[in-house]
Amino acid sequence: MTKHYGKGGGAFTFLRQIGAMQSAGTLAWILIIGYVLTNAVYAYTFGQYLAHVFDLGPLFARSAAVSIMAVFIGLNLRSIGQSSTVEIVLVWFKMAVLVGLAIYGLSQWDPPMMARGAPDAGIATALFGAAAVFMAYEGFQLLAYDYEDIENPGQTLPRAVLSAIAVVIVVYVMVAIGTPMLIGADGVINNQEVALALAGEKAFGTAGLVIVTVAAAFSTGSAINSTLFATARLAREVTRKGQLPQSVDHENRFGIPDRAVITLGVLAAAFAAIGTLSGLVEAASLAFLCTFSIVCALAFHARAGWRIVTGSGALASAAAALALVDRLWRTTPTALVLFGVLLVVAVFARPWLLRHAKTRVPSED
Repeated sequence: MTKHYGKGGGAFTFLRQIGAMQSAGTLAWILIIGYVLTNAVYAYTFGQYLAHVFDLGPLFARSAAVSIMAVFIGLNLRSIGQSSTVEIVLVWFKMAVLVGLAIYGLSQWDPPMMARGAPDAGIATALFGAAAVFMAYEGFQLLAYDYEDIENPGQTLPRAVLSAIAVVIVVYVMVAIGTPMLIGADGVINNQEVALALAGEKAFGTAGLVIVTVAAAFSTGSAINSTLFATARLAREVTRKGQLPQSVDHENRFGIPDRAVITLGVLAAAFAAIGTLSGLVEAASLAFLCTFSIVCALAFHARAGWRIVTGSGALASAAAALALVDRLWRTTPTALVLFGVLLVVAVFARPWLLRHAKTRVPSED
């Protein structure tokens, strides 16, 4: 869709292109909420890994989660977080650790370990699991917000996204199989926040524990950094189209949308301090499943790409979202209530707020 319209901005821009201004505003708020929840997941995970390696309790984990958000708020406000060199180093390091750990696990091939201590389950459970962790793929949409900064985006963006998705699929599958080979399926289930650290310790002792923990810190840190910065840019774009209060569109002396960075970072820190891993992950996944269903439907309507792919994507995302709602209702109703409240705010409170707040006159696309 980005290539089709030749514009950045993601789903917000796509809806505006077809004249659905109010729907664009609502979806933008849902997207921003999804990114805040996603950053909360990254911060929460960072805290859990750090607490595990130092054998400290949940209070330290929560404090570390809030602290890492504060660090990246500060880095982004000084434009340090925008360094592409830093991101590249972080990504290659964590990829090397993940692939190395997965290969070692696969070398210990023992299929019964993949079912040890795990309840019997069928394909439906796998599909529920896929829906529940859909937020893991949110980063691909962030590239759409950087369209103007990409060299030859019409050619570069499709190649980058499609090749990255292929690599991610291979690595995810390797890790998903290699990890239980080391600690068993029950080890993954009972230690979901720090399963990779336990696998690293099983493989290489204390050194493995430390290396995997460092990689987890790098992984969550780079994810927080990229998501926080891209979401702030999205918030600035949404503000300039009149869908957020004008006060959000403020830049510091480094040209950074500082109020957006601070607000988004503080909200993510708050959710990380009070939320649970499953609740945050599933609520964020629901937000992105809804978004991607809409984007695929728009692509189908605009005949952007192969309609068999975009149409299937729209239906599959919608079905997965409904399945996830059912799962949340049965297992984590508080997460569903949280998402419902945020959705009500985006749909109903947003127009009221915009009527009573000073907003920009929407600029032309």
